[in-house]
Amino acid sequence: MLENKRVLVAGGAGFLGSNLVEKLVDEGFDVSATLHNSPAQIESEHVKWLQCDLLNKADCLAACKDRDIVFVCAAYTAGAMVIEHSPLKLLTPNLIMNALLLEAAYESGVKKVVFVSSNTVYPVAGEAMSEEDVTGEYFHKYHIVASMKAFSEQICQMYAEKIAKPIDVTVIRPGNMYGPYDDFEWETSHVLPAFIRRVVERHNPISVWGDGKDIKDLVYVGDVVDGMIKAAKQCSGYNEYNIASGQGYCLRELLALLQEIDGYQEADIEYDATKPSMIPKRLININKAKAELGYEPKVSMREGLAKTLAWYRGSL
Repeated sequence: MLENKRVLVAGGAGFLGSNLVEKLVDEGFDVSATLHNSPAQIESEHVKWLQCDLLNKADCLAACKDRDIVFVCAAYTAGAMVIEHSPLKLLTPNLIMNALLLEAAYESGVKKVVFVSSNTVYPVAGEAMSEEDVTGEYFHKYHIVASMKAFSEQICQMYAEKIAKPIDVTVIRPGNMYGPYDDFEWETSHVLPAFIRRVVERHNPISVWGDGKDIKDLVYVGDVVDGMIKAAKQCSGYNEYNIASGQGYCLRELLALLQEIDGYQEADIEYDATKPSMIPKRLININKAKAELGYEPKVSMREGLAKTLAWYRGSL
């Protein structure tokens, strides 16, 4: 169990980082968190915010100083449009940032690192992907981002297993997260925030990229945060865990559920085959996290969508 509670959330102003910071404060951790171009979304006297460029090693060292645990949530992320047309934007900065953060954590005497990876590291398959199913074969549109994440995982394993004085590193592969503090900007958002915004703004027709038949494992961000904290408290050595819902959701059905929850069922739906869409089906097996961490997703899709809709309206 966790004894030391001095934690750093790298990327604390982002979607996942903001939710993690909020939960860590509630649980009484001593929290510091980095921000760069985006302002802090959590206002609390219990969080020490650090203005950092995580592409600079000196900033990484300063952030990791006197910390027991580092959660690596920082990342350059993007939606389907960027992945389709400018995937290299996700390669170099993420690799450098991940390597520098792990190096700084090690040199600073950090005891544990929880690294947020991606389910893009799995191949295209009809069945649910388990942790051992990383083959080096990726959905073609994910190749660059998946390769970057897979190599970053290898760096994590180096620090945990391949050196004389290793540190504990746990890799988290989340499902497709949604919830409060998500990115709702048209150019950079993922599919569910885009749906939510179109419903809230009462678009008619509601535009859907592709045919809407994609199936994704969508998980409420609070459930992912719970899984990450469980990993930080319980894990030693090197570990990999899927933290997801364990269920597949069709995008058409999710949009219909959103419309029902928000009372906007009269809108027409327009499917746009000219816009980029991603992997047609992604299922994720969460049995390992259930068995070893006691992880269990708690928030149903209906409840999670209702919470996210309410949060988005309140943020306007």
